[in-house]
Amino acid sequence: MDLLTRIKGPRDLDRLSLGELDRLAEEIRTFLVDAVSKTGGHLGPNLGVVELTIALHRVFESPRDKVLWDTGHQAYVHKLLTGRQDFSRLKSKGGLSGYPSRAESDHDVIENSHASGVLGWADGMAKANEVLKKDDHVVAVIGDGALTGGMAWEALNNIAAAKDRPLVIVVNDNERSYAPTIGGLANHLATLRTTDGYERFLARGKDLLERTPVVGRPLYDTLHGAKKGLKDFIAPQGMFEDLGLKYVGPIDGHDIEALESALQRAKRFGGPVIVHCLTEKGRGYTPALEDEADRFHAVGKIHPDTGLPISTSGLDWTSVFGEEMVKLGEEREDIVAITAAMLQPVGLGKFEAAFPDRIYDVGIAEQHGAVSAAGLATGGLHPVFAVYATFLNRAFDQVLMDVALHKCGVTFVLDRAGITGTDGASHNGMWDMSILQCVPGLRIAAPRDADQVRAQLREAVAVDDAPTVVRFSKGAVGPAVKAVGRVGGMDVLREPKTDARPDVLLVSVGALAPMCLEIADLLDAQGISSTVVDPRWVKPVDEALAPLAERHRVVVTVEDNSRAGGVGSAVAQALRDVGVDVPLRDFGIPPVFLDHASRGEVMAEIGLTAPDIARQVTGLVAKLDGRFESRAAEPARD
Repeated sequence: MDLLTRIKGPRDLDRLSLGELDRLAEEIRTFLVDAVSKTGGHLGPNLGVVELTIALHRVFESPRDKVLWDTGHQAYVHKLLTGRQDFSRLKSKGGLSGYPSRAESDHDVIENSHASGVLGWADGMAKANEVLKKDDHVVAVIGDGALTGGMAWEALNNIAAAKDRPLVIVVNDNERSYAPTIGGLANHLATLRTTDGYERFLARGKDLLERTPVVGRPLYDTLHGAKKGLKDFIAPQGMFEDLGLKYVGPIDGHDIEALESALQRAKRFGGPVIVHCLTEKGRGYTPALEDEADRFHAVGKIHPDTGLPISTSGLDWTSVFGEEMVKLGEEREDIVAITAAMLQPVGLGKFEAAFPDRIYDVGIAEQHGAVSAAGLATGGLHPVFAVYATFLNRAFDQVLMDVALHKCGVTFVLDRAGITGTDGASHNGMWDMSILQCVPGLRIAAPRDADQVRAQLREAVAVDDAPTVVRFSKGAVGPAVKAVGRVGGMDVLREPKTDARPDVLLVSVGALAPMCLEIADLLDAQGISSTVVDPRWVKPVDEALAPLAERHRVVVTVEDNSRAGGVGSAVAQALRDVGVDVPLRDFGIPPVFLDHASRGEVMAEIGLTAPDIARQVTGLVAKLDGRFESRAAEPARD
C-alpha cells in the first residue's frame, strides 16, 4: 500500500505517473477487498470505479469543483482519495458512513443514497454557478442502474434546456444495478458499447464538405439536419444529443489515460456533456466476477480469499416471504411480482425461477412500479410489489392517487422496515406507517414472526378491492411468538395475572413483540399488571381495541416507526373518536435522522429498549397512583 498511504488528498494524485496510477488502482482494489471483507459493505460497485474515480480527481479540483455521486454506495474510492483511509469501522457507530457524508468531508457534497436524484442536484448547482457567475465545475457520476429512474430523465430534460450551461455527466455503465440492468435504456447503452463512434464519421465528412466550393456547406447542413437517422445508423448516441447533450464515448472505464482525455474535453466544453464510461462491476476480484446474481453488490463479512461468508445467520424475514410467494404462485395463477431492480435483495429470486413470466423488474423506478401494479390489478391480476420500506417513500403519490383511489388490489411488501442501522439515515424504514396512515382504504399488516409473515401475506393477497401492505424487519427472524388468546382481530400475547382492573395495555407492533413481553415481565416485577396485544393489522385500528383499552388504566404503544403520525397516533385518535379517555403513551422513533450504527445501538440511543420503556411506564403508573391517593386524602367538601 505504498502509494495509497501517500495519498492524503486529491492533489497528491497529480505527482504520479501513469504507471504509478495503475499501481495505485491495484493497491486500492487490494485494500477494498481486505477492508470490506472485515466489515461488510458495497464491494462490487467500488471495485468497478477505481480508475474512473482516480481520473475524476486528477481532472477536477474537489471540493472547489463539485463531484456528485449517484448512487452513493459507489463512493468508497472517492473516500480513500480524499483522506479517509480508516475503514476499520465502516458502517459502524463512530466509523465511516457507507455513503457520502457531509459530516466526514468537504468533498462530500450530497448524501444521496437513494438512486437517480443526482442529476437534479447537478442541474440546480450548475444554475447556481450561472447566476452567481462562478466558474466551478459540476460533475455528476450516475451509474449502477440509476439511469433507469424517472427522476434522472426529468433532470436531463431540464439540463438540456441550457446548451451553454457547463455540466459534466459521467455515466458509469457497468450493465448492472444490483443484478444486470434491464429495459430499453439498458439495450440502448449496450448498443453504444458495441458501435464505432458517429463523431469520427461526421468530423471527416465535415472536413471534406467544407473544402468543397459552393455546395459543400449547404450539403453538410442538410446531412447534419438529418443526423438522427445518420446517427442511428452509425452510432445510436443520438438519443442524448437530440436532447441537446454532447456525447463523448464510450470510454474504457479502466483506462486512466483515456478517461482523463475524455474528462478534460468535457471540462473544456461550454455546455452539458455526457461522458459514457464502460466499467466492470467487481473488477479484479474473482469471487465477485463469478457471482452472476449481483457481482458482490453488497456483502457481509466474508473470507477475502474465497468470498464465502464467515458466518451464516438463521432464517431471515426476506427468505420467509420469498418462500411463501412461491407457494402462493403455485396456488394462484393471478399472483405476479414486481421488483425495482432488487430481485435478490427483496427475496424474489425463487419466484422468478419458478414463474419467469410472472415477474417484472421495473428498474430503479418505484413510482412507475406502483402505477404499473395498479394497471396489473385492473387487468385482472394481483401484483405483489416487494420493495425496501425506505424506497416506497418515493412512490407515495402513486400509492395514493393510482392504487388507493382506484381501489386496486395491490400488495406492497416492505422489507427492511423500521430501524435498519448500518446503512444510516436514508435507509431506515421508519416512515412507512406514518406516511401511509392517511391513505383511504389502505390496510397495513405488521407481522411479529415468520408464521405471521406467511399468514398475513395470504390475508393481504386475498384483498382485491384496496391496497394492502405487509412490513417486516431486516435480518434474522426470531422464534415464533405464540398467542394465548384473541380479541377481535388482535392476538393476545400475555394476559394479566390479576382479576382486578389491569394497569397497562401494551400494544405491540410487529417485530417488537419479544421486547413488549420483556417489558411486561419488568413491569410485573414492579407489581404492575399488564396485557400485551399484537394488533396484527395496524391500519385500520381494530374496533375491539377501544373497549379493551377502557378496561385498563394506561395504554402504551410500542412501534418500530416514527412516533410522528405512527401507530400510536392512530390508536390515540381511535380512542378519542369513541370517547375512551385513557392515558396513552406512545414509544417509537423520534422525528430525527438517525446516524449509522447497529440496530441495537440505535435503539439504545433513542430509548427504544425494554428497560427504558418499562422505567417510563413505571413512572407513569406511579403518577396515576399518587394522584388518586392525594384526592383520597383531601377533606370532604360541602
